[in-house]
Amino acid sequence: MVGDRAGKYVPQPAGYRAFIPARLPPDPAIQVGSELLALLSRADQALGRLDGLTQILPNPDLFVAMYVRREAVLSSQIEGTQSTLDDILAFELDTPFRDLPGDVEEVVNYVRAMNYGLARLATLPLSLRLLREIHAELLTGVRGADRYPGEFRRVQNWIGPMGATLREASFVPPPVDVMHDTLDDFERFLHDERQLPVLIHCAIAHAQFETIHPFIDGNGRVGRLLITFLLCNREVLHRPLLYLSHFLRRRRVEYYDRLMAVREAGDWEGWVRFFLTGTAETAQEAIGTARSVLALRDEHRRVVQEEGPGLNGLRLIDLLFERPLVNVKLVRDQLDVSFGTANSLVDKMVERGLIREVTGGRRFRVFRYDPYLSLFTDEQVAEAANPESTLTEGDRW
Repeated sequence: MVGDRAGKYVPQPAGYRAFIPARLPPDPAIQVGSELLALLSRADQALGRLDGLTQILPNPDLFVAMYVRREAVLSSQIEGTQSTLDDILAFELDTPFRDLPGDVEEVVNYVRAMNYGLARLATLPLSLRLLREIHAELLTGVRGADRYPGEFRRVQNWIGPMGATLREASFVPPPVDVMHDTLDDFERFLHDERQLPVLIHCAIAHAQFETIHPFIDGNGRVGRLLITFLLCNREVLHRPLLYLSHFLRRRRVEYYDRLMAVREAGDWEGWVRFFLTGTAETAQEAIGTARSVLALRDEHRRVVQEEGPGLNGLRLIDLLFERPLVNVKLVRDQLDVSFGTANSLVDKMVERGLIREVTGGRRFRVFRYDPYLSLFTDEQVAEAANPESTLTEGDRW
């Protein structure tokens, strides 16, 4: 393996070594042997099945919205946030029934950045400009707002344990002057759709972005968003349903080790194998969850049709798939019914065990659609893909 295939460390005047990435694509080229080819085929097939399945969902946008929220939680947790999916839903509901973590708005910003980026792709190519705009959406008004949202860094940054100095860093990205050259090459590579299979292209792009580390803060989140944007931009997925944060969080140590092996040993093949494995597993998880959502919707619509309360009950079921945490006011406004009708609808859903009141109070009552939200827990998602899978957590780097 060529040691400087991905780049090389260069001593800097201040006494530390910074990594200078090589131009893309890798040279020598990625070796697509039998093992990697089999992984590529498996990942491609899983993505094809996932994309096909979403075409038959009654309202795929609702499913996508929940997946975006879940990805926002998981991707942000990798960076140290504590907010949960329920916290995000409570924030959206704007109810005083629970004390929310201070970092909940960071996760909400992630949802906004994802939706903003996907909408922007309709009018702007996947580019450095778009990445800066997404970064601005991600950090504006939250922790990191003082770290130049929407702007590439103007100073040296580094990665390492808490409190580590530049000389003690585990990894030092390229200096600012070199960074701009590598970003120009990176953007050119983003637009090169001819040389490599899409998933290998995505794998290389993500690794290179993390190596360049062009922002003071938010690089990991933007880099993970980049994967989904690439797949949608290349029309591998027609809806944004592949998010690797669940896989990367479970195998966090290996994730960082694989990236470092690219930098230090030029092991692009090892990284690509890891990425394709994660893609296939994550797509299969999403397929299992989508099937569970379809089955749950059919079952609960049948319950409502058999026992009432008629059309409004069916409309409430559909609303719960969009907003699985509701109060009577939200139901009234969304269904355009009277407060009394909304209250009666909610009470009947509680009687049938479809939703559960979670505040324990008589005022500001909030109701949770437990059967649906349970499909998006880590354990249920993993079981949907592989009933015998075991979840493990790696240490944070």
